[in-house]
Order: sequence, then C-alpha cells, then structure tokens
Amino acid sequence: MTAPRPPVYEGHVRIAASILSADLTRLAEAVGAAERGGADMIHVDVMDGCFVPPITMGPVIVEALRRITTLPLDVHLMICRPERHLEAFARAGASSLAVHPEATAHPHRVLSQIRALGVQAGIALNPGTPPEACAELGDVLDFAVVMSVNPGYAGQAFLAGVLPKIGRLRALLADWSGWVGIDGGISPQTAGPAVAAGADVLVAASAIFNAPLGIESAVAALRAAARS
Repeated sequence: MTAPRPPVYEGHVRIAASILSADLTRLAEAVGAAERGGADMIHVDVMDGCFVPPITMGPVIVEALRRITTLPLDVHLMICRPERHLEAFARAGASSLAVHPEATAHPHRVLSQIRALGVQAGIALNPGTPPEACAELGDVLDFAVVMSVNPGYAGQAFLAGVLPKIGRLRALLADWSGWVGIDGGISPQTAGPAVAAGADVLVAASAIFNAPLGIESAVAALRAAARS
C-alpha cells in the first residue's frame, strides 16, 4: 500500500495541537476544545528515554485519541530504532509518523515502511541536523519537521536560527511536493516568523494547552498570528 500524497491547502497554514502539554486526566475535553478552536491536527510526542531523556506516551494513547477525534493524528517518534514500532502506531490510528534520521541506520527503509502501512512518512530535523539529511529521501518523504527547540521537553525557548533551514530544505528538494512543519517554542509571537520562513504546519503545545485565555482562544490566536 502506498501512503496518500499530502493534500494541497492553498496557503492555509495548519495548526497541530501537541498534547505534550495537555492535562492527560482530561484529554478528551482538551482535544475537543482544540478541535472547536480550529486545530487541524493533533500532535503526539512519543519519547522512549533513550533518544531523548523523558518517557512519554505510546500506541495506547494514539488509539484513545483515535476514538475521540476525527482530526489527523500526527505522531512524532523521538525513539531509538523506530522501525520496531511502526506497525503498532499505524494500527492505533496514526495519520502520519515522523522519525529522526539519527535514530535509525536506514531512514530510507523506515520511511518506505511507513508508507507501506498507508501512513504519511516524515523526517524530523533537530536544530543541529542539516537539511542535507533529507537529500536522498525525497522519493519516500511526505513531510519534514524542523525542530525549533532541542527535542524532549515542552516550554523551551524558540530557536530563531533554525528558520533559514526551511528554505534550504525546499531548495534541496526542488521538485518535492511535501509539507514542512515547525515544532518547538511556537506561540503567537513566533508563529509569524515561522510562516514567513515557509512553514506549512505550526506545532504548538504550551501555547495552546497552557494558555491563560483558554484552549479554543489560544488556537484562534495562533491562527491570527500566522495569517498576519
């Protein structure tokens, strides 16, 4: 099975609400609020205590999310040897799976395996990882995520120095039709520069689920900042 190509959004920047900062005891309520606020995707950060220090959630959470929302589930695998778990996340309901090139000896094979499961395949680039890591992956790559913090923890400060990487990535993959996300430190203050640099998807955790104005209004504020 071949993964579907990413849809064309004609300039519409998508908001991916990352549940890393959500209250997991009220997950359905939090996700429902994000959906009502206009979030386009739900983002799930999977960490194994090996590739990054924390241990977070796994396929069980993805499966629970699939029961409570119809939004695409964008799953970010910050784990060593992700190829061991691809089928479990696909079966749980993931719409897209992103892996890190440093986490596997065979990123091209892993991306091909993700696509064969009928899931969009992506690469996540750490702040210190150059876009050239994607140079030979364009034929199996549906999307790329530029990390604007070092992965592992929510609430970190945005690293503006990674923004030129988005343009370099698009230039490197000149005939590529995938989408580019940015993840880390995204807020109403950083959304505009990220979109101006070429980001199609804004992944936000604390700015949505810890916002004093509430989840629905926080998503709307991000959307307004992206449009401006």
